Amino acid sequence: MDDLISEFIAECREMLEALGGEIVAWEASPDDRARLDSIFRFVHTVKGNCGFFDFPRLEALSHAAEDALAEVRAGRRQPDPTLVSAVLAIIDRIAEMIAALDAGEELPGGDDSSLIHALQAHAEAVPAPVATTVAEAQSKAVAPRTIRLSVELLDRLMSGVSDMVLARNELARRLRETAGDVAVDGAFERLSSIIAEMRDAITRTRMQRIENLFVALPRMVRDLSAELGKQVLVDIEGGDVELDREMIEMIRDPLTHIIRNAVDHGIELPVDRLKAGKREIGLLSVAARQSGNQILIDIHDDGRGINGKKLVEKAIAAGVIDKSDAPELSPREQLALIFEAGLSTAKEVTAISGRGVGMDVVRSNIERIGGIVEVDSTLGEGTRMTLRVPLTLTIIPALTVSVAGHHFAIPRSAIDEIVRANGESVTLEKLGGAGVATIRGRRVPEVALADVLGLESDVKETDRTFVVLRPAGGDVYALAVDRIHDHEELVVKPAAPAVMATGLYAGTTLADDGSPILLFDPAGLAQVGGVKLEAQERASRVAEAPRAAVEEDVPVLLFRGLDGARRAMSLAVVDRIEEVPASAIRPGAGQLRVQLGEAILPLAGANGDLPEEKVRLFRLNDGTCEIGYAFREVIDLSALAHEIIPSEFPGEVCAVTLVAGEPAEIVDPHWLFSTFLTSSERTPEQPVCRLPAGDPWMQNLLRPIVEAAGYRVVSESDEYEVDLAILSEMSEAPTGQAARVIRLRSEPDPASRKDESIYRYDRAGLLQALKTAAGGRG
Repeated sequence: MDDLISEFIAECREMLEALGGEIVAWEASPDDRARLDSIFRFVHTVKGNCGFFDFPRLEALSHAAEDALAEVRAGRRQPDPTLVSAVLAIIDRIAEMIAALDAGEELPGGDDSSLIHALQAHAEAVPAPVATTVAEAQSKAVAPRTIRLSVELLDRLMSGVSDMVLARNELARRLRETAGDVAVDGAFERLSSIIAEMRDAITRTRMQRIENLFVALPRMVRDLSAELGKQVLVDIEGGDVELDREMIEMIRDPLTHIIRNAVDHGIELPVDRLKAGKREIGLLSVAARQSGNQILIDIHDDGRGINGKKLVEKAIAAGVIDKSDAPELSPREQLALIFEAGLSTAKEVTAISGRGVGMDVVRSNIERIGGIVEVDSTLGEGTRMTLRVPLTLTIIPALTVSVAGHHFAIPRSAIDEIVRANGESVTLEKLGGAGVATIRGRRVPEVALADVLGLESDVKETDRTFVVLRPAGGDVYALAVDRIHDHEELVVKPAAPAVMATGLYAGTTLADDGSPILLFDPAGLAQVGGVKLEAQERASRVAEAPRAAVEEDVPVLLFRGLDGARRAMSLAVVDRIEEVPASAIRPGAGQLRVQLGEAILPLAGANGDLPEEKVRLFRLNDGTCEIGYAFREVIDLSALAHEIIPSEFPGEVCAVTLVAGEPAEIVDPHWLFSTFLTSSERTPEQPVCRLPAGDPWMQNLLRPIVEAAGYRVVSESDEYEVDLAILSEMSEAPTGQAARVIRLRSEPDPASRKDESIYRYDRAGLLQALKTAAGGRG
C-alpha cells in the first residue's frame, strides 16, 4: 500500500506541476476549453484515487471542484472570476495536503467548508485561503526527489549501457591479447566499475515488486467466489520478486483471465467438492519465483482439472485436428488444445469466463513479450498454469561455451565447477544407455550438448570439458561441451517464441564482437537432456570409489550452527536445504517441530536463538524417516581427511577434527535420529546387526537403511550376540555370533551363479533380506 500511495503522490505532484501555467491561463481566459479540461481531469483523478486510499478531506474537495467544473463543461454555468478563484483555492489546498503526505506529516488542520461553499453559484468571493500556493506547497516536501520518465527513454538508456558493456568486453579482450600497461589496466578497471554502477542503477529504474500485481487478486477472488457461491482460499507467494514495470502491465490481463477461469470453471461448488472427497474450501495458489533470466508464475487450483479427452472431441468437432490423428496425441498434447481458439471443456460459457475461451489470446499476449504458457492438469485433482516471462532486458554474468563450432552462453549463477573429462578425478561410464560422470567421488548424470542439439562434435568424448550445473531447485548434472571460452557480462534479451518453446533457452545475447549467442536455461536443458533424479536415489549417486580413497576423504557439509559453533555434517544424510518462516516452528508433542509443506518434522539444532523471520535448516533423511536441523549458514563443502578425536560422551557432537585448517565439531546423525524420533517410530525389541566400523560406506549410507528397517547397529568391537552381520564381498572380518550373514558386492551382476551376495544398491533386495533376517529371529 505504501508503494501505491507513493505513486499516487508522485502522479499528483506531476499533474500539479503541469497545471501551474494552465491555472493562470484559465484565470485570464475562463472560456478556454482545453485548460478547463486539464483542470477537470486533475480533480477527477484525485477524487477517484482518494476513494481508494481513504482520504475523505481530499475526496470532498476534489468532488466539489469536479461538480462545479462539470457544470461549466456542460454549458449550464459560465466561468466567472469568483468561480476561478474558488477552484484555485481548492487546488492550492489539495497541493498543501499532497505536500504533507509526501513529507510524511499530518494533514493541515482547518475547515474546508468555506472553500467548498465558494464554488456554489452566486457565492460571494472568499478571501485568499490559508493554504499556500502550489509552488510553495511543493517546495516544502522533504521526501526524496523523484521524476517520471517515459519507458522509451529508459529503453534508450538501457540500450546505450548494453552497447557500453559490449564495447567494454571487446576492449577487455583486446587488452588481454596485447602487452599489458599498468596505467591502462587501472583506467580500464575504473571504467568497468563505472559501467557496472550505471548498469545496476538503470536496471533498477525499470524494476518493480510483483506484489503490485498480486495485491488485487485476493479481492477479485473473494468477489468472484461470492458471486458463484463458492469458497476459495488464496495463497500468494513470491511477492518480493522483481520484474520489469512494463512486463507487469503486459501480464496483468493474462493472469487475471487465468485466475477467473480457475475460480469459475476450475474449483467446484462446495457440495460437489464434498462428494469428491475434498474440503469445501478450494485452494488457489499463486507463486512467483525467478529462474535465471525468467520469472515463473504458477497458478494452481485443486479443482476438477481439465478433461483432455473432451478437449480432443471438441477439437475434432471444430476441425482443429483430424479424427485419425487423435489417438496419437499424448496427454500433454491433448491439454495443449486448450490454447486453440474456441475450445473449452466447460458445460456452459459464462459471463465471467470459460476455461479455454480466450486462452488463445492469453498465449498470444504472453508470447508477444517472449514468454511461454504451460498447462498441466490431472482430472479430479486440479490444474497448474505456468507463465514463463522474461525478467527484462538485462545484463547477467555468463560463461560462453562452444560445440561443433557454435557458441552458447550459460548463466554463471548455475555453474558449480568446470572439470576436464580426461582428468584424474573424472571417470565416465554408461548405465542403461545413459551417460554417468563420476567427479571426485560424486556420481552425476552426463548430458552431451552435441547430442541434445543434434550436432556433430569435432572433439573426442574424453577430450571434452564438463560444466557441472545446478539449476534452481534441481539436481546437479554435468554438461559436456567442446570448449570453454570467457566469463563475461552479457546483454540478454527475450528470444523468439519458437526458440523459447524448445525449453532449452532463457534468451538471446550478443558476444563482444556483435555475433548472436543463445543463452541456455539450465533447468530446461536438464529436462530435455533426460536428467531425472529422484530424491530417494540420491544416496546411490555417491560413486563406488576404491575403499582406501573413501576412507581418506569422507565428504561433509561445513556449516555454522545457531549458537555460532563451527560444525560438520555427513553429506550422505543431508537430503536438501530448506528455508522456512519462523512461524513454521513451534512446540508440539513434547518437542520443537517444523512444518515443511504437508510434513511436520522434529527439529534439532535449535540450541541458539532462532531468527525472527526466516530459518534455514537441513532436511536429514535416514532412508525412511526425516528430521530438520536448524543452522545459521553454510560455510563450504569439505572432507574429513585429518585425525578425528572422538567425544567422551554420546550426544549431538560425536567428535572434533580439523576441517579446512580450523577445528570443527562433527555432528552424529545416528544420535539425532535416535533422540528426536518419537517412540512410536522405534521398535521396542530391535534385532541387532553388526556393520564394519571402518567402512564409511557402510556407516554413512547403509547404516540409516538398516536402522530404518528396525535394527540396532553395533560394530565389531561391541561384544554382542547379533542377529545379522553385513560384510563386503571381499571382507574377511569375523562375523562373531551372527545368526545370519549378508555379503554385499560392488557390481550389479554376480561373479558366478553360486554367488549369493546382494548388489549394494539393490535396495529392494537388501530390504527383503533385512526383513527375512528379522523375521527369522529365534
